[in-house]
Amino acid sequence: MSKIISTSDFRNGLVVKLEGSLFRIVEFQHVKPGKGGAFVRTKVKNVETGAVLEKTFRAGEKFEEAVLENRQMQFLYREGENYVFMDVETYEQMGIPPDVIGEAAQFLVENQEISVFVHKGKPVTVEIPFSANLKVSKAEPWLKGDTSGAATKPVVLETGLKVQVPLFVEEGDTIKVDTRTGKYIERV
Repeated sequence: MSKIISTSDFRNGLVVKLEGSLFRIVEFQHVKPGKGGAFVRTKVKNVETGAVLEKTFRAGEKFEEAVLENRQMQFLYREGENYVFMDVETYEQMGIPPDVIGEAAQFLVENQEISVFVHKGKPVTVEIPFSANLKVSKAEPWLKGDTSGAATKPVVLETGLKVQVPLFVEEGDTIKVDTRTGKYIERV
């Protein structure tokens, strides 16, 4: 039984049925013009063909959410372009292309568990936890009294992600990052 959702339920990675095909929402924006009704501008990707389309919907428009199988999978390693995951229940391994992983790639570390949503045996989207603990691999040293402007500095994390952090964070520290915004939360 499929679930009916509206434009207010949209989120990146959500898979909906449109015109008889499955589409994954890549990005969306709610627009409320001064005149006329509100609408939602979206970029959607066809799960079968990979074609990316831009579509506009009236606010409140109803859709059928696609029924997907949710599998808990553990990230093992990268093989060429693909990310190799293992199903934590069946130990079956699966290669997932980078276009399915999307923005989540910048938060993936080995042995991390995520939700992989599958349709007819093919991975269509992933969902990662709202925060990730990542090690600081490169940080500039901080000199006391060096607080010109904001009291933050850029660091590079083990995944290659660049984040602004407080001055006391050093190379080798592990920090918690919000995976929705890519911003520093706290030192762990």
